[in-house]
Amino acid sequence: MARRVLITGARAVAALDIARDFAAAGWEPHLADSVPVRMARWSKASARVHRYPAPRQQGAAFRARIVELVDTFGFERVVPTCEEVFHLAAPALQCRWGERLFVPNLATLRQLHDKLAFARHCGEWGLPVPESHPIDSVEDLTRFASRSREWVFKPRFSRFGDSALIAPGRRALSAITPSPDNPWMAQARIYGEEVCFHGVAHRGELVAFAAYHSSWRLGGGAGYAFEPVADHHRETLRKIASRLAQCAAIHGQFACDAMFDEAGVAYLLECNPRATSGVHLLTGAGHLAHAIGDGIAAPEAAPRTLYLGPAMVVFGLPQAVRGARMRDWWRCVATGHDVVSRPGDRGPLLGALCDAASFALTGFKHNISTNAAATYDLEWNGEELP
Repeated sequence: MARRVLITGARAVAALDIARDFAAAGWEPHLADSVPVRMARWSKASARVHRYPAPRQQGAAFRARIVELVDTFGFERVVPTCEEVFHLAAPALQCRWGERLFVPNLATLRQLHDKLAFARHCGEWGLPVPESHPIDSVEDLTRFASRSREWVFKPRFSRFGDSALIAPGRRALSAITPSPDNPWMAQARIYGEEVCFHGVAHRGELVAFAAYHSSWRLGGGAGYAFEPVADHHRETLRKIASRLAQCAAIHGQFACDAMFDEAGVAYLLECNPRATSGVHLLTGAGHLAHAIGDGIAAPEAAPRTLYLGPAMVVFGLPQAVRGARMRDWWRCVATGHDVVSRPGDRGPLLGALCDAASFALTGFKHNISTNAAATYDLEWNGEELP
């Protein structure tokens, strides 16, 4: 009988691609989420799709459903892709399944997800980070007002870069209302080339790695096209990722945004302790599944250009028209590969568009952005979990 894996957060393209990779490795993949996921359901990928209650609003019911699914199907691995990772790391589930959950413990996740804690721990571990300071009150902002253009301000718990203020003026800075319940931070602004990397660690050892950059981004900074970085930058980032995985004792997926300054020095900006779009550079032949399932080191990710098809059309095409970048847009589409749909499996493309429309409607109902709606039922901002 094939080994079974449960991949949660099926709303993410990363989840579908991970499922495809596990299938290529001979596993039986299952997907699950708390919202309708047409992209996953309409795919021809050999994966069953399950439903669970909203982790954020129905925590106890979510944990009970996960227990039911794991006990029923005997999953060897539970692999999260979105912010349900924090709810899966709750002590009750960690104690029950241990390393079958491919997630670090909640204390480690807090170290990585809290942007200020991440910067401080990286400093202790000898990893390069920009100067960072806490902002827990409006009064804390006053010492930055005269030189706000030299800093980046962001909530310590945030996602997609939606709320970050890069070198704001006094008026924009005055709109921030930090508090102990809504803590912010100030981080020295680094000028240079922004890059990202995605890592997979097995008991603190880096077993899969990919580095990339994106010239096609949403307003908040999230990229939807992914291109390889220069070899020397990739090796620098790999060493940083390996050191981070070891020092934080990571058992799971993690990704970081970094910046190479004008002198070529790399600085870590923040960490996402979950799957990100960089995972697409590692999928295809089952190597990622072997890394997650058995800790077998994956080969070097092949340099290639990938993109999210729906986003490249819905967001990229208007950006190209407005910015006179049609040639760049066409080159990316013509030479790259869509990670949403595949030859013979075009259903996810339409499904992704329908899912996006559903999140937009949710955002309208709750008066929040579509990005915020995509994590409304599962985001975690440092609360205690049972």
